[in-house]
Amino acid sequence: MSTIDLALVGAAVRTLDPDRPSATAIAVSDGVIVAVGDDAEIRELAGPATELLDLAGAAVVPGLIDSHLHPFLGAEGARGADLMGVTSLDEVRRRVAQERARCAPDEWVLGFGLDYNAFTESGTSGELIADAAGGGPALLTYVDFHTALATPRALELAGVDGARRFEEHAEIVCVDGVPTGELREGAAMDLVRSAMPELTAAQRYRLCADQLRRFAAVGMTGAHAMDGSLETLDLLRELEGNGDLAIRLRTPFWITPEMSREDWERFAPHRDEAGRRWRAGTAKFFIDGVIDSGTGWLYDADSEGDGLSPFWPDPRHYRDGVRFFAERGYQCATHATGDRGVREALDAYREAGAAPGIRHRIEHIETLQPQDLPRFAAEGVVASMQAQHMAWLEPDREDNWSRRLGAERCERAFPIRALRESGAAIALGSDWPVARFDPREGLACTRLRRPPGERDRAPYDDQALDGLAALEGYTTGAAFVAGDEGRLGRIRPGACADLTVFAADPVSCDADDLVDLPVVLTVVDGEIVHRAA
Repeated sequence: MSTIDLALVGAAVRTLDPDRPSATAIAVSDGVIVAVGDDAEIRELAGPATELLDLAGAAVVPGLIDSHLHPFLGAEGARGADLMGVTSLDEVRRRVAQERARCAPDEWVLGFGLDYNAFTESGTSGELIADAAGGGPALLTYVDFHTALATPRALELAGVDGARRFEEHAEIVCVDGVPTGELREGAAMDLVRSAMPELTAAQRYRLCADQLRRFAAVGMTGAHAMDGSLETLDLLRELEGNGDLAIRLRTPFWITPEMSREDWERFAPHRDEAGRRWRAGTAKFFIDGVIDSGTGWLYDADSEGDGLSPFWPDPRHYRDGVRFFAERGYQCATHATGDRGVREALDAYREAGAAPGIRHRIEHIETLQPQDLPRFAAEGVVASMQAQHMAWLEPDREDNWSRRLGAERCERAFPIRALRESGAAIALGSDWPVARFDPREGLACTRLRRPPGERDRAPYDDQALDGLAALEGYTTGAAFVAGDEGRLGRIRPGACADLTVFAADPVSCDADDLVDLPVVLTVVDGEIVHRAA
């Protein structure tokens, strides 16, 4: 056996390996787990150069993997006033005013995490935050990052003075021909973003590198990064070369409606691009938007008469794109929140097929038709789910999302347990910056179906998972969807040394207390990338 670099002893190890479910010690060499056993066995393997850590009873689990987040979009986009969880318009204004006071006189005021429910009584208008922003340009991104709210000055600087036509299903919301400031979907938001001062390459790099360290600090060892381009590969090479790639990343290429076959051909040769801690190989599509703004694709219109149009104007072009990438050995991932969108993705995957060992995936699945539920297991499609999104749904169904869908469809909201019980593979994640990235919060929300810590609040429904199933969604399930089940997701000899160490077992910990469970160590590729003080 080669030299042991790292030995962890005195631990309560939950391996998720059926051959040896528990242990007290682990030995690591050159980024690989070489032995799992008891303290005496592992101490015997340690040498003079081994870093030997006695964890004094701390709990070790396979490294936590977020199956859906946006590390680079989020690093740049989640800046300014933190509005997550704020449902009072007065509180939104207060936080915007605080951000205005922090900014330079001519600086744009930014914010993220804006909640649709903050405008239930007032209606949505950028005028409502103009005074708080000091009359200057401000752009607040909604919690789902599919909608933004701009002040009149921001619209003026961007030259937005009326409706526009877009290739994708996007909209500048107008009343009597005058923009309200509400911008739906990326193409509309980008019109205003283009008027903002650009970050320098150095600023963007630092934001990304720092964010990856924040992920590691909460126990995350890997993530499926759901926004990427060919330029992203250069950033990943730079981060890894500089020692700043603190976690593993699987980075898809973002395929958009306006792209032609010639554009697809540019991506095709890069399927197998990879470094030690990152790789490509996935094509990411959007077939719809979000339920809250009426852009989720539904079979029946929502309460506002919305939801009957796909994000991809020509679904045949979407199916052609899926087939193009599937035939070239890519995994396909499709954002689908509405029941019509989910079925369209399932149909496209069935038509396109998949290369051996490749599992296509659908992201979000906020509602679906009952007859489509068994198709995931039968057709080998992985359900990529985000239980944190339940945190802004009210048990009385009076929130914006629930009102739009109505009682019948609310009974099929985020059907994580139903999909799992059907035999479907489940991978869990946060969709940060749509929700907070801390996997402890994700584990808790999966078990509670309500925000952790709000013990008097009833769960939204009965779709909760138990502690072990939730952990599997962040470990074995996340590894499975990426085809990494031989390398990640379990603690066993030959697997990558990606480990998360908590002060206590996250499976048996009270779900409401999970968010405060200390992260003792985060180990990626055998390197300790986070160590508690």
